Amino acid sequence: MILTTPKWLRDLAGAWIFYSILPSWPWPKPTFNRIARFAPIIGLVIGSLQALIWLFLAHKGWSKESLALVVISFGAWITGGIHIDGLMDTADGLAAGQTKCLEAMHDSRVGANGVKTIMILVLLQIASLTKLESFSPLALPIAAFWGRCAPLWAIANFKYLHQNETSSFHKKSWQGLHETKPALIAFLILIISVLTTPIGANIQVKLIAGIVIGLIPTLLVPHLLGLRLGGHSGDSYGATLVIVETFIYFLLAMLL
Repeated sequence: MILTTPKWLRDLAGAWIFYSILPSWPWPKPTFNRIARFAPIIGLVIGSLQALIWLFLAHKGWSKESLALVVISFGAWITGGIHIDGLMDTADGLAAGQTKCLEAMHDSRVGANGVKTIMILVLLQIASLTKLESFSPLALPIAAFWGRCAPLWAIANFKYLHQNETSSFHKKSWQGLHETKPALIAFLILIISVLTTPIGANIQVKLIAGIVIGLIPTLLVPHLLGLRLGGHSGDSYGATLVIVETFIYFLLAMLL
């Protein structure tokens, strides 16, 4: 009897490759049809790795400022920088105006607005993680999760701006609410992790509030950006991810 590999497992293996530079799995053979649904799961993995790096280096005596710089750098490296690239291209497109927006987003050169935008957001991330201090290892997976939920709203509710681009397969493969099941599983994992972490009831309540409130920017950012652009593209998917991550860091820093 030959066992057939479940399609979802092959898509998960594809998402692992597509959304990170982590080593590919020896089995199963990856497919790339419906991988967007697994982005929040990959986000939990990346955020957890960032948290482990923070804890390890903190044990070695690194300052909170240095730790913030290291985990943000690691997040950019492990994703291959695709989201940062998308953010800068989107910022340049918005600055170019409606008639030249798509042309500017396609341009491989980075403009002043792209550089300015990434600088502002990275500085906000550093400030927020520095303020969070010992709570940063908890904030990192939360932000990575919600950041990767944001593109799901964009895929589900907006047309794809460049039909011939490879990233349009996210939109073509979308199957409605079925695509949100992995995100719900990741959400439950986050809640359970907070409830089982010995950090005190007061902090647990604030963290859970932060997780729940995180839904607001996760829906609002891709929605407003989609209205402004008249749709979404691979670049704007990445932009929503970085912006929402920054919102979550800042929100949790305010709460904690």
